[in-house]
Amino acid sequence: MKVAGWRQANDRQMMANRSANPGDGAQTVIGACPHDCPDTCSLLTTVQDGTACAVHGNPAHPHTAGVLCTKVARYPERTYHPQRILHPLKRNGPKGSGQFVPVSWEEALDDIARRLAAIAQRGPDAAQAILPYSYAGTMGLVQGESMAARFFHKLGASLLERTICSTAGGEGLVHTLGGKLGTRVQFFAESRLILIWGSNSITSNLHFWRYAQEAKRQGAKLICIDPRKSETADKCHEHIALLPGTDAALALALMHELIRNDWLDHDYLQRYTLGWEALRARALQWPPERAAQVCGIDVQQITALARDYGSCMQHGEPAAIRLNYGMQRVHGGGNAVRAIACLPALIGAWRHRAGGLLLSSSGAFAAAANKAALQRPDLLAGRTPRSINMVTIGDDLLRAASADFGPAIDAVVVYNSNPVAVAPDSAQVVAGFAREDLFTVVLEHFQTDTADYADYILPATTQLEHWDIHSSYGHTDVLLNRPAIAPLGEAKPNAQIFRELAARMGFTESCFTEDDESLCRTAFAGTVDFELLLRQGFAPMALADAPFAQGGFPTPSGRCEFFSERLAAQGYDGLPDHVPNHETVGSSSTYPLAMISPPARNFLNSSFVNVDSLRQMEGEPILEIHPVDAQARKVQSGAVVRVFNQRGEYHCKCVVSPRARPGVVNGLGVWWRKLGLAGSNVNQLTSQKLTDMGHGPTFYDCLVEVEVAASCS
Repeated sequence: MKVAGWRQANDRQMMANRSANPGDGAQTVIGACPHDCPDTCSLLTTVQDGTACAVHGNPAHPHTAGVLCTKVARYPERTYHPQRILHPLKRNGPKGSGQFVPVSWEEALDDIARRLAAIAQRGPDAAQAILPYSYAGTMGLVQGESMAARFFHKLGASLLERTICSTAGGEGLVHTLGGKLGTRVQFFAESRLILIWGSNSITSNLHFWRYAQEAKRQGAKLICIDPRKSETADKCHEHIALLPGTDAALALALMHELIRNDWLDHDYLQRYTLGWEALRARALQWPPERAAQVCGIDVQQITALARDYGSCMQHGEPAAIRLNYGMQRVHGGGNAVRAIACLPALIGAWRHRAGGLLLSSSGAFAAAANKAALQRPDLLAGRTPRSINMVTIGDDLLRAASADFGPAIDAVVVYNSNPVAVAPDSAQVVAGFAREDLFTVVLEHFQTDTADYADYILPATTQLEHWDIHSSYGHTDVLLNRPAIAPLGEAKPNAQIFRELAARMGFTESCFTEDDESLCRTAFAGTVDFELLLRQGFAPMALADAPFAQGGFPTPSGRCEFFSERLAAQGYDGLPDHVPNHETVGSSSTYPLAMISPPARNFLNSSFVNVDSLRQMEGEPILEIHPVDAQARKVQSGAVVRVFNQRGEYHCKCVVSPRARPGVVNGLGVWWRKLGLAGSNVNQLTSQKLTDMGHGPTFYDCLVEVEVAASCS
């Protein structure tokens, strides 16, 4: 397709959708939710006279089952938001002032291409001074990292380590189970015991919660393991409120009790695991009394949990663990996931299709997705640009050129992300983006905190306005998104923006003219029936019900690796262990409280924060504090508090609540900074320190103090 013809092709697709859904003028278009959530719902958009009137869950998709979260059910409100950016904007005030004037696409793209080319032409590796910054504003394979990746590979820009969410846990799974694989989510409905570990499923995994509720109705026991007494904990039979970063200690103590009471599947251990004797010795160093002290919980909670888990083995009943990513956002996050991932093999839980563990199902798509064909790493042509970790963007934007770092970062192109709001240690992030000599381009729907620091804001389409294709990390279906409406204003899909930039940069390879529907077809070519996707919007992957019933783990040994030779070869401990937090409770008299920052129920990362109806439901930024800690600080509900540490301070309303456990406060996020009480959010307090493996963030490894705010402006 010629670059100039993309909108005509989009219009033809609108007509095709309408002709395929004849009626009184209303059509239904099948799509997919693009947001960073394991549910990856199939959507039905009702379109009347070219306007999206409503979005519903697709009842034909087994996992969506006609149900959407409150956030995505309001997608038309977001798409037609009066503050939506619909024309290119150019800065005409100081960085961060949010002052812009409209310009044409031609002026914007010509100037962007000219300035990027000027940087890239300084010398052989000069293009590494240009950095893409993106994450999961859309999870789509096309509007995420397809044409964008091709553009930056051809340019020779710095690579981005996209680590801000899940890499510690992902590495933990890879070095234990062999990949991001596990129990298929629908089979949790048949489990007899479900441990919901580090997950507020009602908020962040609604469709899993439907299966858990079905299991509960059939007599299953649900146990929530989480520092916060979440909405999910309210609905479980038991809640274990351990201290942040102590999950590995709890897992090792459970192993201790399984060993001591011989609640073990010896046959499974002998046939399908590696390193059992070494793990056994490690676990026996963790009696419940030791773990209880580290975790800040009662010994009886540990022994009772071990008894519940072990009894499933004794009675031949399936026990399943649903992990989520909150518990791996601490220094020892990778080790914690490794330790927990060992538990199912001890009792042979993998023998049952409703047993085992699920953190992420994304590994099920690894062999099927043609990511190299989408992203074209061959365009690097032998070059090996440096990698910049997105977690440390605050420090890296302020680093000078050096032999070990390379050139200073002189340009950033941000898409599918809002780093000024979501990256840790945000005072540093703001300082970096505030550099007048940093050329910044932001592809966005709204004028976010990051967009305020842009030199150009380019209007991007929403999910209702473009093609895309999706895998999932909560289920095992591929989903197709078809555009339901024409792009509003002058908005363009991400992929189209990078096509047009490529043309202006003189990139002549034919891959830069491939259209979005073709990219969707490329994504799973040869493994998924695209015609089926066109007809029903989703296609299931062909997978075994119980993938590890007889071993067959995709590890080098083919076994569940309690001991990882790969980790040992890299100088790490081959066995999982408890790795204390960087900032451990009790280690600082100045900052005695641990702080976690779980997502607010009505937001998704920083998305939806500006949707009026959702913000009204959420209210305002809050900090939950336990009554004991509140009394010691003479803090009352409704008071404005100053939450602070060595990195900065954050003002918000205080809620005295048993949802917080003693010694831990909960700063619900992620609000846009400019919508906060004093122009900051909870990430003013989080650090850029990394996890034990995977180079991930440590958002929940954070000490603070709280006091009544003297004033707030």
